Amino acid sequence: MFNLLFSGLKIILVPSTFLLITAGTVLGVIFGALPGVSASMAVALALPFAYAMNPVIAIAFLVSVYCASITGGGITAILFKIPGTPSSAPTTFDGYPMAQRGEAGKALGFSLVASAIGGMVAAFAMALISPQLSSVALKFGPSELFAVSFLGLSVLSCLDSDNIVKTLISGLLGLFLACIGMDPMLGIARFTWGSSTLLSGIEMIPIMIGLFAVTEVLKQTGKKKEKLESTSGEGEAKVKTVLPSFKELWETKATMTRSSILGTIVGILPGAGATIASFLSYAIEKKINKKADKLGTGIADGIVASEAANNAATGGSMVPLLSLGIPGGNAAAIMMTALVIKGVQIGPLLVKTQPDYLASVFGSMFITNIVMVIVAMLVAKIFAKILAVPYTILGPVIIMLATIGAYALKNNTGDILLMTTAGILGYLFVKLKYNSAALVLGLVLGQMSESNFRRAYTLTNGDFIGIFSKPITAILVSVCVIMLVYPLIKMVLFNKKNK
Repeated sequence: MFNLLFSGLKIILVPSTFLLITAGTVLGVIFGALPGVSASMAVALALPFAYAMNPVIAIAFLVSVYCASITGGGITAILFKIPGTPSSAPTTFDGYPMAQRGEAGKALGFSLVASAIGGMVAAFAMALISPQLSSVALKFGPSELFAVSFLGLSVLSCLDSDNIVKTLISGLLGLFLACIGMDPMLGIARFTWGSSTLLSGIEMIPIMIGLFAVTEVLKQTGKKKEKLESTSGEGEAKVKTVLPSFKELWETKATMTRSSILGTIVGILPGAGATIASFLSYAIEKKINKKADKLGTGIADGIVASEAANNAATGGSMVPLLSLGIPGGNAAAIMMTALVIKGVQIGPLLVKTQPDYLASVFGSMFITNIVMVIVAMLVAKIFAKILAVPYTILGPVIIMLATIGAYALKNNTGDILLMTTAGILGYLFVKLKYNSAALVLGLVLGQMSESNFRRAYTLTNGDFIGIFSKPITAILVSVCVIMLVYPLIKMVLFNKKNK
């Protein structure tokens, strides 16, 4: 491994290459912080810059953009409750409440350190056990992938223990929204009602911008305040990123470890990616964390769970790409395209015949995860100045940015309508005490659950027992059933005891 690290650093620390990696990190953080620009879109936007580069340097540059964009998404998620990337949506659950308490700097510090640690864990996992991890990932067929997505859905019963029924209804609504669009197996339009916008399904980015950004503006507009609540704390928009002390960091060690490992594993699985990793990690912490009842109120563990997992997924997605030539996600697929255009033959022999590619990716992830902390602190400082703007001006500006973000996705006005509808729905959810997070969870995991379950059903010729009898699937589904049923049994027993 040290040889690999040495080789990677030897490639990356050449002055011209280091400048490109730094530039890629700056671009990634800025792209990531802009609402509506996903990590894969950031990589696609950076692709033209990579055409003129040597293939080894090009992949290192694109990896730096990819890693940094995931981190950048956490900045606006904490400061404005606008997730820059879909994978940063769970960061809003605890990051924004901390910002409202005047602890925005501390929340940003935890976000950056968790991102760096998660990314480092994934990078070392990639370097150490890349072939072994790829062989494990190949054992995950449709039934196992269905079980993984079902594991994420099983957390619905405990997202809001005081409002289980409304939370489940919210999750079911999210699952219904995931069914809108073309049937993944038959190619038939479902629930589109003649709308061409809905043919491609419900896009996550407009829905998330609407649910988080537009809803928050509507909430703040109803209050008699001149500025964002987060400015009423320590100082007027003087948000300074405060890196956590070793003691504070040590208190989150269990969450950090679990989320980094989980993110790496989810990143390796084809079709999963950083968004599912962060939601799944947050969902599991909601079940097993010692402070589970405080998650969602603004604690560091919530930020760590999301940010460590989504950054670890970036490294995980590179494992199958470099070991087998199979992209682990959309961004990895774009990088693979860039390499193919350059004439690089992707496949299992790439790492053995041309180890420079693995070394440069490893070196790039190592350096990017350090540089991005400094870059993100500077970018966060600039974004934080916006908090000083009176809300009568800032509110409309946020709506304008949200509208641009939704429209930029596909240059389609239908996405603006989708965002507006989601914003109004999110506001109604707040007033009626339904759960927006549950709706998003259903939407994110719904399509993955359905398509993999139907593939597994087809492959087993309609044999349900055959689907669930596979060892990995059986274990994961058993855990899901326990997680789903336990809160309901606990509630019934509690009610009986009080009678």
